[in-house]
Amino acid sequence: MRIYIPATLGMLRDFFEQQQLQPLSGTAFALTPALREAYSSGDAEELEYAAMREAARASLRLLSGQEGDTGEEQPRRVVVSADVKDVTLRPDLDHAVVRVSGPVPWKKVAAVHVDTTEAEQDVRQAAAVIDAADLGDEKAELALGDAEDHELAWFAPQEVPFMLELM
Repeated sequence: MRIYIPATLGMLRDFFEQQQLQPLSGTAFALTPALREAYSSGDAEELEYAAMREAARASLRLLSGQEGDTGEEQPRRVVVSADVKDVTLRPDLDHAVVRVSGPVPWKKVAAVHVDTTEAEQDVRQAAAVIDAADLGDEKAELALGDAEDHELAWFAPQEVPFMLELM
Protein backbone atom coordinates (compact mmCIF):
# COMPACT_ATOMS: atom_id res chain seq x y z
CA MET A 1 0.00 0.00 0.00
CA ARG A 2 1.26 3.48 -0.81
CA ILE A 3 1.37 5.52 2.38
CA TYR A 4 2.07 9.19 2.95
CA ILE A 5 4.09 10.01 6.05
CA PRO A 6 3.99 13.57 7.41
CA ALA A 7 7.41 14.91 8.33
CA THR A 8 9.59 17.99 8.68
CA LEU A 9 12.96 18.73 7.10
CA GLY A 10 14.68 17.66 10.32
CA MET A 11 12.80 14.37 10.32
CA LEU A 12 13.69 13.85 6.66
CA ARG A 13 17.38 14.42 7.40
CA ASP A 14 17.23 11.86 10.22
CA PHE A 15 15.32 9.42 7.99
CA PHE A 16 17.97 9.62 5.30
CA GLU A 17 20.88 9.34 7.76
CA GLN A 18 19.36 6.41 9.67
CA GLN A 19 17.84 4.83 6.55
CA GLN A 20 14.58 4.30 8.42
CA LEU A 21 11.78 6.35 9.94
CA GLN A 22 9.27 5.55 12.64
CA PRO A 23 6.27 7.79 11.85
CA LEU A 24 5.11 9.79 14.87
CA SER A 25 2.65 7.53 16.74
CA GLY A 26 2.89 5.22 13.71
CA THR A 27 0.53 7.55 11.85
CA ALA A 28 0.47 7.83 8.08
CA PHE A 29 -2.18 8.43 5.43
CA ALA A 30 -3.30 6.32 2.47
CA LEU A 31 -6.06 5.67 -0.02
CA THR A 32 -8.22 3.57 2.26
CA PRO A 33 -11.69 2.11 1.66
CA ALA A 34 -13.10 4.76 4.03
CA LEU A 35 -11.47 7.55 2.01
CA ARG A 36 -12.81 6.07 -1.22
CA GLU A 37 -16.32 5.99 0.29
CA ALA A 38 -16.01 9.59 1.52
CA TYR A 39 -15.67 10.89 -2.05
CA SER A 40 -18.58 10.68 -4.46
CA SER A 41 -16.22 10.70 -7.43
CA GLY A 42 -12.56 10.64 -8.29
CA ASP A 43 -10.16 8.12 -9.70
CA ALA A 44 -7.40 6.44 -7.71
CA GLU A 45 -4.88 9.17 -8.59
CA GLU A 46 -7.16 11.93 -7.30
CA LEU A 47 -7.86 10.03 -4.10
CA GLU A 48 -4.15 9.34 -3.56
CA TYR A 49 -3.63 13.09 -3.91
CA ALA A 50 -6.30 13.68 -1.24
CA ALA A 51 -4.45 11.32 1.13
CA MET A 52 -1.17 13.12 0.42
CA ARG A 53 -2.81 16.49 1.19
CA GLU A 54 -3.97 15.09 4.53
CA ALA A 55 -0.36 14.14 5.26
CA ALA A 56 0.76 17.65 4.26
CA ARG A 57 -1.72 19.11 6.73
CA ALA A 58 -0.36 16.77 9.41
CA SER A 59 3.12 18.05 8.54
CA LEU A 60 1.87 21.54 9.43
CA ARG A 61 0.89 20.19 12.83
CA LEU A 62 4.42 18.84 13.28
CA LEU A 63 5.80 22.26 12.37
CA SER A 64 3.45 23.96 14.84
CA GLY A 65 4.87 21.74 17.57
CA GLN A 66 8.36 23.02 16.78
CA GLU A 67 7.49 26.65 17.45
CA GLY A 68 10.57 28.30 18.90
CA ASP A 69 12.77 25.32 17.99
CA THR A 70 15.85 26.67 16.25
CA GLY A 71 16.83 23.25 14.89
CA GLU A 72 14.47 23.41 11.92
CA GLU A 73 16.07 25.34 9.03
CA GLN A 74 12.96 26.34 7.11
CA PRO A 75 9.25 25.92 7.77
CA ARG A 76 8.36 23.52 4.97
CA ARG A 77 5.82 20.74 4.79
CA VAL A 78 7.35 17.37 4.00
CA VAL A 79 5.51 14.22 2.93
CA VAL A 80 7.31 10.93 2.36
CA SER A 81 5.57 8.48 0.02
CA ALA A 82 6.44 4.86 0.68
CA ASP A 83 5.17 1.44 -0.32
CA VAL A 84 4.64 -0.84 2.68
CA LYS A 85 2.57 -3.91 3.42
CA ASP A 86 1.96 -3.92 7.15
CA VAL A 87 -0.54 -1.15 8.01
CA THR A 88 -3.70 -1.05 10.07
CA LEU A 89 -6.67 1.00 8.87
CA ARG A 90 -7.83 3.62 11.39
CA PRO A 91 -11.18 4.97 10.16
CA ASP A 92 -11.97 5.86 13.79
CA LEU A 93 -9.38 8.64 13.50
CA ASP A 94 -10.12 9.84 9.95
CA HIS A 95 -10.89 8.45 6.51
CA ALA A 96 -7.27 8.35 5.29
CA VAL A 97 -5.44 7.45 8.50
CA VAL A 98 -3.43 4.25 8.78
CA ARG A 99 -1.13 2.99 11.51
CA VAL A 100 2.30 1.70 10.52
CA SER A 101 3.49 -1.21 12.65
CA GLY A 102 7.19 -0.34 12.71
CA PRO A 103 9.92 1.76 11.12
CA VAL A 104 9.72 2.37 7.39
CA PRO A 105 13.02 1.54 5.65
CA TRP A 106 14.45 4.07 3.21
CA LYS A 107 14.40 1.45 0.43
CA LYS A 108 10.56 1.55 0.58
CA VAL A 109 10.45 5.27 -0.28
CA ALA A 110 8.80 6.04 -3.61
CA ALA A 111 9.12 9.84 -3.50
CA VAL A 112 9.53 12.81 -1.20
CA HIS A 113 7.35 15.91 -1.47
CA VAL A 114 8.59 19.22 -0.02
CA ASP A 115 7.45 22.82 -0.07
CA THR A 116 9.43 25.26 -2.18
CA THR A 117 10.99 28.47 -0.86
CA GLU A 118 7.98 30.46 -2.08
CA ALA A 119 5.73 28.65 0.41
CA GLU A 120 7.77 29.35 3.54
CA GLN A 121 5.95 32.48 4.73
CA ASP A 122 2.49 30.97 4.20
CA VAL A 123 3.54 27.70 5.83
CA ARG A 124 4.98 29.54 8.84
CA GLN A 125 1.72 31.46 9.28
CA ALA A 126 -0.46 28.37 8.81
CA ALA A 127 1.57 26.33 11.31
CA ALA A 128 1.05 29.05 13.90
CA VAL A 129 -2.75 28.96 13.55
CA ILE A 130 -3.59 25.38 12.53
CA ASP A 131 -5.30 24.60 15.84
CA ALA A 132 -7.46 27.72 15.54
CA ALA A 133 -8.35 26.69 11.96
CA ASP A 134 -9.46 23.29 13.27
CA LEU A 135 -11.76 25.12 15.68
CA GLY A 136 -13.35 27.18 12.89
CA ASP A 137 -11.51 30.50 13.13
CA GLU A 138 -12.05 32.11 9.71
CA LYS A 139 -8.76 34.03 9.58
CA ALA A 140 -6.87 30.90 10.56
CA GLU A 141 -8.71 28.89 7.90
CA LEU A 142 -7.69 31.47 5.29
CA ALA A 143 -4.06 31.24 6.41
CA LEU A 144 -4.26 27.46 6.19
CA GLY A 145 -5.74 27.75 2.70
CA ASP A 146 -2.90 30.05 1.62
CA ALA A 147 -0.34 27.41 2.64
CA GLU A 148 -2.30 24.60 1.02
CA ASP A 149 -2.47 26.55 -2.25
CA HIS A 150 1.24 25.80 -2.66
CA GLU A 151 1.94 22.52 -4.40
CA LEU A 152 4.67 20.35 -2.93
CA ALA A 153 7.71 19.73 -5.13
CA TRP A 154 8.41 16.08 -6.01
CA PHE A 155 11.81 14.45 -5.46
CA ALA A 156 12.92 10.93 -6.33
CA PRO A 157 14.62 9.12 -3.42
CA GLN A 158 18.04 9.41 -5.07
CA GLU A 159 17.60 13.21 -5.31
CA VAL A 160 16.95 13.68 -1.58
CA PRO A 161 20.59 13.96 -0.43
CA PHE A 162 21.21 16.73 -2.95
CA MET A 163 17.98 18.50 -2.04
CA LEU A 164 18.85 18.36 1.66
CA GLU A 165 22.33 19.71 0.95
CA LEU A 166 20.79 22.76 -0.71
CA MET A 167 18.48 23.51 2.24
